[in-house]
Amino acid sequence: MRERDEARKRGWVILTPADAAYPDRLRRIPDPPLALYVQGDPAWLVKPSIAIVGSRQASPYGRAAAEALAGQLALRGIVITSGFARGVDAAAHAAALRAGGGTIAVLGCALDIGYPKGHEDLRRRVAEHGCLVSEFPIGTAPRKDTFPRRNRIISGLSLGVIVAEAHERSGALITARLAAEQGREVFAVPGPIFHATSRGPNRLIRDGARLVETAEDVLEELAAILPPMALASPAPGPAAGTEEARVAAALGPEPVLADELARRLALPMAQLLPVLSVLELKRCVRQHPGKRFSRM
Repeated sequence: MRERDEARKRGWVILTPADAAYPDRLRRIPDPPLALYVQGDPAWLVKPSIAIVGSRQASPYGRAAAEALAGQLALRGIVITSGFARGVDAAAHAAALRAGGGTIAVLGCALDIGYPKGHEDLRRRVAEHGCLVSEFPIGTAPRKDTFPRRNRIISGLSLGVIVAEAHERSGALITARLAAEQGREVFAVPGPIFHATSRGPNRLIRDGARLVETAEDVLEELAAILPPMALASPAPGPAAGTEEARVAAALGPEPVLADELARRLALPMAQLLPVLSVLELKRCVRQHPGKRFSRM
């Protein structure tokens, strides 16, 4: 009772399997959490969700893959679930938010613990446009054993799990194994054979995981259980009069440096780059090596 009162004071919700709002997908896994502490809107927990997980020491390739897939899926109305860790997890959460979608962050500690350091702004945005979730009582610090327990919730909330990048002993592979045990689809992004962080997903593909390069690969595999909206064409181009439309109009078929585009539009880079990311996800803009951009 004291725990519930404290959660209420903090603006959180506590759900148990007896509550109607408790997500049914999670209720059906072998070891459902006895309580879910939720910061944000619990309604996100019952929407169609795909998990994107991977290495904390993400390479530029792994981060870019997570961002592209998260953004493309979010534009189709799919909620992106991950573990709020540095690297691939954070990239997936942030990309979903940039695309205007929702995201679920499943923590390996209690909601009141500020872990990992440096994610304060991301935490705030996730709570505003999704939710943070934990099964751990107030005050529980992250420990070696709390992260594997968290992973079964990540997979349990999701229709499928994408491993974007992972070492052979990465916790992301635990999530993939749990997903398979729970009857979820397992996807993996292939990686360069000389990179240690490619060994995890490449091994998954060898063992039968679906190779994924675009959101369409995921949507095709899950077509029978996804709502029609997710299977429709991607979002249309930028609406007239918006900043996205202004940036798109300033680009032509020849690639332009982002710095030059920022000068041309009198926009700070911190404002321009997120707009370019969204336009890229909407397939209005193509990025070239050296941070150069052109119209599609």
